[in-house]
Parts: sequence; structure tokens; C-alpha cells
Amino acid sequence: MSVMNEEQYATQSSQFDLNLLRKCLKPRKIPVQNVVIRLQRRETFGSNKGNQFHIARQFYQNVFPNFTVVNVEKPPCFLRKFSPDGKYFIAFSSDQSSLEIYRYQGCAAAGDLVNDCVGDHLSTHNNKSEVIRNQIFKRFFKLKRVITVAESIQQLNRECSLFSNCGRYVIIGSASNVAEDRPNFYEIYTNNEAVTPNSRSPLEDYKIYLIDLENGDLCDWRDFKVDKIILSHNQGLYLYKDTLAVLSVQHQTIHIFQISNGRLINVRKIGRNCFEDDDFVLSCGIPMGSGPNVHRPFREATINCLKHRLLVFLYKRAKAISDEQCNPYEIRKFYQYFHQLNALRMWKMQLLDHDHLLIKYASEDVVTLKATEPTHSHTSFFMIYNMKDAKVLAVYENTSEEFLHIFENFCDYFRNAKLYSESQFTCSPSNNTQARYIITAAIQTNDSECSKRWTNRGR
Repeated sequence: MSVMNEEQYATQSSQFDLNLLRKCLKPRKIPVQNVVIRLQRRETFGSNKGNQFHIARQFYQNVFPNFTVVNVEKPPCFLRKFSPDGKYFIAFSSDQSSLEIYRYQGCAAAGDLVNDCVGDHLSTHNNKSEVIRNQIFKRFFKLKRVITVAESIQQLNRECSLFSNCGRYVIIGSASNVAEDRPNFYEIYTNNEAVTPNSRSPLEDYKIYLIDLENGDLCDWRDFKVDKIILSHNQGLYLYKDTLAVLSVQHQTIHIFQISNGRLINVRKIGRNCFEDDDFVLSCGIPMGSGPNVHRPFREATINCLKHRLLVFLYKRAKAISDEQCNPYEIRKFYQYFHQLNALRMWKMQLLDHDHLLIKYASEDVVTLKATEPTHSHTSFFMIYNMKDAKVLAVYENTSEEFLHIFENFCDYFRNAKLYSESQFTCSPSNNTQARYIITAAIQTNDSECSKRWTNRGR
């Protein structure tokens, strides 16, 4: 009997708590979902300052794809991507020598074709299925211009394309085999940081093109002879607004250009030199020679400017730590690994803004693809470099927990996912399920391995 009383008491208590909650907590009012009412309210009341993006996002609940057509007939080309403003769609020709520019006609362009279709996908039993599949691509995309840019021996890389901040220009790249005659030795080794090519990383001739989508014109280009630039997935190129950076892996040089009025303007080269007048300063102390004794940068015994700044930063940091702890361990460690540090080569880079570069250093075996990406046996370093002042701001090892924390919590500054957007919304793991899953999978290992896995996912 006592058990029944306790159960009744528990039931009455829970009912009392529910009644109390219902009185205290008012149910949330769900806004009107009807698209007509939403349009009327937007037209009548507008939106508060800074709230216009959220008002626009609400319409995605009403306007969404609700019909699917598969196995669509398309032109013989490689379809790539939309321009940031959504007006143009680019594709590469089947022989990868031309860029095809299509004008997007809007989501209602094929309305009359699918008007009589029932369901959420095109059925094979539909009498008009073949007609729809053959015509729907032409309805949505109208060919505006075919621009032939690559010569007969060159081939465009269909995985390389970057759009300018305004969406008017696109940057693409091509590569071709070096001529059968072996290049001159000093064309391959232009400075003492140049890497040794091999069969897995052969040298090629590259061209970077700047194309005007609006007028359909080839505006400008740059040649990179006897070089190694990783065009696939834009790894060797990075565009931040109107600033373009190109990494020459072979010559260990970063070329900086500015896009202005449809032209690529040479700004600076970073590698052997850091400032534009470094060659003049060096020529004052280095005899140029003549004939067989002409000066060759490859035979210089000095450390080049960018590598020198990296080593000086590491030395000063090790010296400061040793002095602070009254323990010479850090400075001894620097001397112990000096030759390995000096042998590091630039592997990847990206622009953080107009003045700052994030450069990834790795061993030459990794850079020339003799070894896989550094995870266990190979160590890599990340350097934040100020181009304007030629200063190294920070250097992190790929096992650094501090850099892992920065990359994890401020990854929007590295990804530039919304660079073209007027308002920079977050795209970090805080609101991205896939990115959060990557972190969760990485932190299941030890701290050092976690840092390597996560930082190696960047550029």
C-alpha cells in the first residue's frame, strides 16, 4: 500500500510541475511561413539596420529546388563553377585549350519545359523526358564566348580558377612540357634555394591568364618558364580581393601581383629578395664579374633574405627562452638543428590580407613529392610574414598546440569562405557540422598528432 502511495505522490508532483511550467513558460510563436505574406511585410515594413541579411535568408525556406532532372545532355566540355555574383558559369573545352563562358538565364528559364511534369524528379516514363534532357541545359545557360588561350602544346588545368573580388575577372592557368632540349643549368637553379627536380615533380612552362567575363576578352597573362607551380586546386595560387600571389616551388619565390583595370601589375618578388631594391644593395657588395666568372645567385654562400629572416626569428626566440629560464637547452637545440632548418623549403602559402602571408615550410623531399605530406617523420613550420615591412611575426611548428588553437577558433580568417560577401558571416566549426566532426576525429589521438592532422588540412 505504501508503494502505491509513493507512486501516486510522484505522479501528482510531476503533474504539478508541468502545470507550473505551462503557466510560467509561454509557447514560442512561430512566424508566418507564407511567402506572399512575407513579401508584403518586407515591402511594407522593410528591415531594421543590420538585419537585412536575416530577412533575406528567411526566403530560403520558401524558395528552394523542388524538381530534379538527371542525365542532362551538356556540351562536350568540363563544367566548373559559377562566378561569385551568379551571372556567369565557366567551363573548359574538351581539349583544355579554351575557356567557355555561359550566361545564366535564371531559375525560370526552363519553366515551360517542366510545367507539365508531376513529382519531384523527371521520370523515364514521361513522354517529354528526352526533349527536356536535351534542351534544359541550353535553356539555363547561354554560351556567351569561347576564349582560346592555350597554345597547341599547352593545356589548361581545369582545377585551377580564381574569381576576382568584383566577379568580373577570372584567373586560370596552363602548363606545358619543357622543350626537348634540356634547359640551361642556371635556368633551373636561379638561386641557392632552388630545389632539385625529379620524375615525380617534373619542370614545366606555366602561364597565368586574366580573363574578363563581362567582355569575354583575354586581358593579361604572365609566363613562368622552367618552373614548378602546383595549379591543381589552386594550391600554388591565392587571390585575396585584388592581390594575387603565385608560389614558384622550383625557384622558391613568391610572386605578388595586383589586379587593376584588367591588368596584372607586378608588385614584388619574395624569396632571394624581400624589398624591390635588394638587388641594388647586393650589387654594391658583390662583384658581378664577366665571362666565365660572372656572378650566379645559385653559387652564393649567403642565406637568402626570406630564409635569413626565418632563421633570425627562431634564433632570437630560442635565445630569449634560454635567457628567461636560465637554461641553454633551447639555444643548443637551435644550433643542433640549424642545418635542417636551413634546408627547409617553401611548400604552400596563402594571403591572410593585403600585407600578410602564411607560408608553410617542409623538407625538400616533401616539397618535390619524394615523400608524402609531413605527418609523422617530417616536421613542417608555418610562418606568418609581413610583406610590407619584411618582418616575421610568428613561426609555429606543425605540432604547436597554440597554432592549433588559433586555427580551430579563428579558421574563418584562414579560409576566407565569405570573402566576396558584404557581411562576413562565420563558417567555423561552431556552426559547421562537418568541420566539427573533423576536429572530433583529430582530438582522439595525442596532442602532437592532433596538431599535425588539423594543421595539415590547411593550405
